[in-house]
Amino acid sequence: MSARPAATDVAVGTELPEQVHRVTRADLVRYAGASGDLNPIHWSDRVATGVGLPGVIAHGMLTMGLAARAVTDWAGDPGALVEYQVRFSRPVVVPDDDTGAEVTVRGKVGAVLDGGRVRVDLTVTSGGEKVLSLARATVALA
Repeated sequence: MSARPAATDVAVGTELPEQVHRVTRADLVRYAGASGDLNPIHWSDRVATGVGLPGVIAHGMLTMGLAARAVTDWAGDPGALVEYQVRFSRPVVVPDDDTGAEVTVRGKVGAVLDGGRVRVDLTVTSGGEKVLSLARATVALA
């Protein structure tokens, strides 16, 4: 974990370090086992395309978790994340190859709030497309 930023050292516009995550079909299998979400749209191209998807997609909660990690890594404490919300705007399509899909998470402090808290606005993309919209986290800083 990184050193936790102090509220006095953070201003609107402060950028979080960019994180890039590679998501493969093997990751989807592991996540399905851990989460219990065995929906075949996360592992079967036939089922995924049969319901109108472009192919196998990553679990939305996996994508959401990757974005949250950028915030908790920056904050230096997972317990500092006091509120988190997103809207799913596009699925992360994970091809059946050794490369998988890339999920990029960028964050910026959008507001300094009372009580040593800040609002972090996140931009989460895959394949050049925004996959989460209105992604925001409230973080309690030291």
